[in-house]
Amino acid sequence: MEVDEEVKPRLIKKEVFFNFNHYNYGEAFFGSYKGMRYRLARNPLKNVIFIPVADRGEATFDASIWPEPRSYAETPAEAIETRSFPFTEEGFEEAIDWFNEQYVTRKDYWCERRSILDT
Repeated sequence: MEVDEEVKPRLIKKEVFFNFNHYNYGEAFFGSYKGMRYRLARNPLKNVIFIPVADRGEATFDASIWPEPRSYAETPAEAIETRSFPFTEEGFEEAIDWFNEQYVTRKDYWCERRSILDT
């Protein structure tokens, strides 16, 4: 099997997130990694689990990041960066990769904001 691009290890693992289907319940996942807080949610954020797939309408994954120490609700909107991904298994993987990319490329920024719990 050929590998076209370099495989990068994930610091934030897929296993820490809800499984893909759980986002259809209208719940957002919140986490943090060494100074970077993150949120992954279905947009629109509503419970569609009992609605037939064909009737659910368009949706995306919204991936958001912001610096510690505040919660998502208490952080000013201008401090939160959000990117949308397709609401598919591939979009789920892309969102997780984006979280990791944002941490790695801005590591110094996030490390300045680390929680005392990260020591």
